[in-house]
Amino acid sequence: APDQASAPPAIAGQSGGCGVAGGRMTDTRRRVKVYTLNEDRQWDDRGTGHVSSCYVERLKGMSLLVRAESDGSLLLESKINPNTAYQKQQDTLIVWSEAENYDLALSFQEKAGCDEIWEKICQVQGKDPSVDITQDLVDESEEERFDDMSSPGLELPSCELSRLEEIAELVASSLPSPLRREKLALALENEGYIKKLLEIFHVCEDLENIEGLHHLYEIIKGIFLLNRTALFEVMFSEECIMDVIGCLEYDPSLSQSRKHREFLTKTAKFKEVIPISDPELKQKIHQTYRVQYIQDMVLPTPSVFEENMLSTLHSFIFFNKVEIVGMLQEDEKFLTDLFAQLTDEATDEEKRQELVNFLKEFCAFSQTLQPQNRDAFFKTLSNMGILPALEVILGMDDAQVRSAATDIFSYLVEYNPSMVREFVMQEAQQNDDDILLINLIIEHMICDTDPELGGAVLLMGLLRTLVDPENMLATANKTEKTEFLGFFYKHCMHVLTAPLLANTTEDKPSKDDFQTAQLLALILELLTFCVEHHTYHIKNYIINKDILRRVLVLMASKHAFLALCALRFKRKIIGLKDEFYNRYIMKSFLFEPVVKAFLNNGSRYNLMNSAIIEMFEFIRVEDIKSLTAHVIENYWKALEDVDYVQTFKGLKLRFEQQRERQDNPKLDSMRSILRNHRYRRDARTLEDEEEMWFNTDEDDMEDGEAVVPPSDKPKNDEDIMDPISKFMERKKLKESEEKEVLLKTNLSGRQSPSFKLSFSSGTKSNLTSQSSASNLPGSPGSPGSPGSPGSPGSVSKSTSQMAAITTKGGLVGLVDYPDDDEEDDEDEDKEETLLLSKKTKLESS
Repeated sequence: APDQASAPPAIAGQSGGCGVAGGRMTDTRRRVKVYTLNEDRQWDDRGTGHVSSCYVERLKGMSLLVRAESDGSLLLESKINPNTAYQKQQDTLIVWSEAENYDLALSFQEKAGCDEIWEKICQVQGKDPSVDITQDLVDESEEERFDDMSSPGLELPSCELSRLEEIAELVASSLPSPLRREKLALALENEGYIKKLLEIFHVCEDLENIEGLHHLYEIIKGIFLLNRTALFEVMFSEECIMDVIGCLEYDPSLSQSRKHREFLTKTAKFKEVIPISDPELKQKIHQTYRVQYIQDMVLPTPSVFEENMLSTLHSFIFFNKVEIVGMLQEDEKFLTDLFAQLTDEATDEEKRQELVNFLKEFCAFSQTLQPQNRDAFFKTLSNMGILPALEVILGMDDAQVRSAATDIFSYLVEYNPSMVREFVMQEAQQNDDDILLINLIIEHMICDTDPELGGAVLLMGLLRTLVDPENMLATANKTEKTEFLGFFYKHCMHVLTAPLLANTTEDKPSKDDFQTAQLLALILELLTFCVEHHTYHIKNYIINKDILRRVLVLMASKHAFLALCALRFKRKIIGLKDEFYNRYIMKSFLFEPVVKAFLNNGSRYNLMNSAIIEMFEFIRVEDIKSLTAHVIENYWKALEDVDYVQTFKGLKLRFEQQRERQDNPKLDSMRSILRNHRYRRDARTLEDEEEMWFNTDEDDMEDGEAVVPPSDKPKNDEDIMDPISKFMERKKLKESEEKEVLLKTNLSGRQSPSFKLSFSSGTKSNLTSQSSASNLPGSPGSPGSPGSPGSPGSVSKSTSQMAAITTKGGLVGLVDYPDDDEEDDEDEDKEETLLLSKKTKLESS
């Protein structure tokens, strides 16, 4: 890949001691960076070390060895192949292709070291060290090669105005052939031809010789496509670059010349927000800007065949940016002044805006750095106090400054979220919640004035990265997940949910315009992510703050996407199959808004219809018994006529099978005990721990602390009773408790529970306050109505159905399995016989 191999990597410019295997080196002549070209045609830095050349027995030849300066490990071992084309570029680069798609480069700190190694390579290949390339890069037919061998050099016409057309034709005819391009490039280098062409350019402009200017355009464009660093060094030098841009203004395909030079000299102004004392750095910044301008604005868009011919131009810009970042990073005075002025209240708004824009561009340039160099870059910025500075800037009134600060923050979060998390947790110990960096970010998200909420979407993505446990660190001494999530739910979650809570105080959203709906959808998306990836933190928050009930108010929004976001949030909770969530849903009757939305949707076959049916289908397929009983007991009357899917009839069937097992508990419970004994460990220990955690007052414990219940006492023989009689006692106790709680609820003056819905035409007009469960045969006797949606004291009628899975004390819980229904009578008889024969053994175990 000759085009790829010619693309130069960066110049190794670091200073410092150089360690190699076998001792320390005091000079830096042999200090190099090793680069490889990746699939995206970018150079990857493989490390810094010291190069040597010696005979390697294993490779049977002279080889280049590079040992890492950090630990002496071998970074590179490459045999100097007699047929490999090595190129020397920019006096400090040696580039070659190791294999068809594997290009390597050594970037030397000093020219002397590069010359030394170059002489070794040329010595092995029998070449004169004065050449810049050791082999011809040929990829031609034998005939072409034979033709060219007869004329080893390429003679250029004398550089005169009258011969411009001839020169343009020669350049155009040389481009298709790699060998001719190589010879043309060498001729242009050796004869100082480019500077002569640019002198003719001035003559043509003075004479207004348009034809000559058109020829010069074609010549200069062709020289770009030769893809040679040595030529670019001349063209992009301070004295030549503006004339090169001038030549490219006269495109023959355009009726009028462009004014690129006028833009660069008059419109584009170089602003030194902090004075740059290093003239080399200043010149490098000017050069990079102009070359980038040539690439983006001046050169025509390359064709598919020409794209690889500009790889060296891409690399030139890329490594210039690497050098600029490195030189700025090493200038401590510059960075100190920058951050001091950024945070100084006396700095005027225009100056601060320039400073922030500079810092933003500085961070953008850092994206060109390799990972280890980027580490050092962000560490330097962190030590300089970039995060406290951003906090000051984000608190300002200037929207443009805040926007640039947000972009800088995004670079920091994407690169090292742990660094940001550590900072915000430390500042929380000294500052109020209102001025915490994360809360400022949340506020900017909430207050985004863009109608499409472009900024809010970006900020929500950053928040999601910060609260994602997947990128949190865990060490032996501390767990970042526990510490940071404890901090976030204590100090930040109330700020995030404030718009949601403020908008859902009634039965429908108080504000339902498009922008508000978009914002609430973003917040719900993040909360849904939290439900999936966080554990007790979000569960405690949702249940204590009654978040799900508030979210389901948004089911009444006129914006379908927001209603679906609310439904997705509930679906994620149900998908966890967590009984704490299930009890909360049943206690507050949180299926009511969903059923209402389903019936209001009528016969329309749309996403809302499908999503709601899918949620009920999940409950049926997963056989979530508590929710099945709750839905059928309270909403069957509203859903019984839905027959275009079998979901609701299937739920009813599940419920009836469940009831049958309860009506005849003897065999079923004995089967369950046996199965538990054989296959299932007692899972109630975890349930009891979680219940204690949720029953603890939120304010009485530190956020992030787990409450550990006392260990179970050893069970005495008296504690192990006959399972069937124990079950019947528990059932009676539950029923009496339920009556007592409902009586207390009515006596406390709470509104009589009801479920009244008004629907669009074609749907059921009313659901009465009488629960349909009372009309079902065999229904357990429970008082008239379920609790109202907001009543914390109301109890679901499914309590008795749930009795089998909410046992207290030391008894193993009775568990029903969905495959019970498919067992035939013969299996049941066998299992009953087996159970009776082992009953004594079970009771004494």
